[in-house]
Amino acid sequence: MDVLVERGCGLDVHKETVVATIDGKGIQNETRTFSTMTNDLLQLKRWLKDSGITHVAIESTGIYWKPVFNILEDSFELVLVNARHIKNVPGRKTDVQDSEWLCRLLRNGLVRGSFIPPKEIRELRDLTRYRRKLTGVISAEKNRVQKVLEDANIKLSSVVSDTFGVSGSEIVDALIKGELTIKEMSELVRGKLKKKKDRIIEALMGKFTEHHKFMIEASLQHIKATEELITKIDEQIEEKLKNYKQQYELLQTIPGVKKHAAASIIAEIGVDMERFPTEAHLASWAGMSPGSNESAGKKNTVERLTAISV
Repeated sequence: MDVLVERGCGLDVHKETVVATIDGKGIQNETRTFSTMTNDLLQLKRWLKDSGITHVAIESTGIYWKPVFNILEDSFELVLVNARHIKNVPGRKTDVQDSEWLCRLLRNGLVRGSFIPPKEIRELRDLTRYRRKLTGVISAEKNRVQKVLEDANIKLSSVVSDTFGVSGSEIVDALIKGELTIKEMSELVRGKLKKKKDRIIEALMGKFTEHHKFMIEASLQHIKATEELITKIDEQIEEKLKNYKQQYELLQTIPGVKKHAAASIIAEIGVDMERFPTEAHLASWAGMSPGSNESAGKKNTVERLTAISV
């Protein structure tokens, strides 16, 4: 088999150690083990440089590959390899170490690298994914407030379409303070809700205890703190997007794509579309292409996500 990489390295990454095997023209096959501490990873980097290594294959193990990738990416051609793809390559002997087998596959061009966007896009991805998580946290807390109100038999959601709208929020705040009567709280409503004052009075006739008050206060404080954090994250996202202003604005011309969706699209796929030869490749990478199996003339389409998160 033709050798495509003259000098390569295979890295088997674990939580606390990295096993590295180098091989190629003019160097002896050698395997060394390093810890995942930064100083040891820098020592690994120097060793690879001194050995004339040009390409490094890393098995994508959980999140442990990321710090190794970050330290090596400015000096070598890195190939992040899916462990499942390595297992599907025939010819491996049982006594061959993972790093040695990975090095051999790399040098013979038998590994396929995963899509890893540039550092600035990866940082943007961290921000947009974290923002999405925090938005989910706020939704969960709002649902918790609603459950506490139901537990107190406060049927506010049966009358007010949005418990966290202007009218709903003022009524919930008044419930917590406990300074107004039910009739006085019904006067807090705005707009069309004024026609439903009698129903609101009836909805507020529950059994609201100190425990309910504490639980709702805790949730509202969590919501407020999370919203403040989201505001800071939005500022960071806007800063990261300055280098992609044209793409960011262009994406928002698509019907239904607003600023948060546009930021997420850039964060997930980057702006270099040469990474995806066709739109079909992009759809497949995004997990939007259902698997299709055919046997004995019968097609069996499996509709499931096919993407592998990195």
